[in-house]
Amino acid sequence: MATVDTPARLRPRDVAAVGAVGLRTRPLRVFLSALGIAIGIAAMTAVAGISTSGRADLDARLAVLGTDLLTVTPGNSLTSGTASLPDEAPATIARIGPVRRVAATGVVKSAKVYRNDRVPAAESGGITVAAAHLALPETVGATVGLGTWFNGATERYPATVLGGSAADRLGIGAPGPDVQVYLGGRRFTVVGILDPVPLAPELDATALVGWTAARTYLGFDGHPTSVYTRSSDRAVAAVRDVLARSANPRNPNEVKVSRPSDALAARQATDKAFTGLLLGLGAVALLVGGVGVANTMVVTVLERRAEIGLRRALGATRGQIRTQFLVESLMLSALGGSAGVVLGMAVTTGYASTRNWDAVIPAWATAGGFGATLVIGAVAGLYPAIRASRLPPTEALAAA
Repeated sequence: MATVDTPARLRPRDVAAVGAVGLRTRPLRVFLSALGIAIGIAAMTAVAGISTSGRADLDARLAVLGTDLLTVTPGNSLTSGTASLPDEAPATIARIGPVRRVAATGVVKSAKVYRNDRVPAAESGGITVAAAHLALPETVGATVGLGTWFNGATERYPATVLGGSAADRLGIGAPGPDVQVYLGGRRFTVVGILDPVPLAPELDATALVGWTAARTYLGFDGHPTSVYTRSSDRAVAAVRDVLARSANPRNPNEVKVSRPSDALAARQATDKAFTGLLLGLGAVALLVGGVGVANTMVVTVLERRAEIGLRRALGATRGQIRTQFLVESLMLSALGGSAGVVLGMAVTTGYASTRNWDAVIPAWATAGGFGATLVIGAVAGLYPAIRASRLPPTEALAAA
């Protein structure tokens, strides 16, 4: 009884070894083909990295303009003419999901601030006295130029932090334990002086005291007059829609909410432009790489017909031939893709350093670029692999 020999199966290690043979025997062609792929992927990675680095720098600059800052203030009351925010307004606003920071100030209308108790009461200098939450500097982007901000202890005692303009009007050049102002009928120690606050310029001409100290020493009623909120850029519009109802559920019509900064619209438009640029250049880069792989593999099949015919005559199946050339195509793509990712990262880092940017290379650009290279390599090598597997052994040997 005759037996039929079963073709040997190639293990993954054997498939890789066979696929690598074609690359080792034609190093110059492989180098040039891989170089074409590498340039395309490097261009995509570099564009993504440079664009992301530039966008990060732009985002930092725009953040200074308060793209995510919204301010809640009292509006007008239909009955009394003047409205006020509830004491619990900051706490209820903080419970809004996208809101990241909340801080409030409350004007103490009955208190005035003077350099000392010998200054006539009529000469207030136009300086406002306001209670402040501890989180105010982080929320409005304020920095203390001299001295310190309040902490959990000093916000309970008669201490004040002056805005830059207020300090100039009072003739105070630096804070200190012996530097005091006459505020609300008693002396307060000046513990800090703020730098100008672009996002909240009203603080420049204000003498700030701790929320607890304002209640204890100045008879502050606890009603906030300005509530500052910071939220994610994408949620600014949604947060603005619910701020009034959150701040004063009973009378939301008596609440005024600032509109989002124009810089936010500019930031969103910039993001769209960068995204379109990345998609366009990435598509071109992948197309160039795919054409290079396909061209290399088609030429390889034509040149290696003798090898294909000999392997087929020795018992190699069509599937094994197809797998060999497909693996070779993937190896070529992986080689070019890896080199392209490394080259793109180097270009991004170098360019970012010349612009004093932080180099930001998104993971999706490196992983996506390499993964897309493999997909393109598989697609580009599929036709040559099928063509090689369908080549009759006799025809291949005769052509050789």
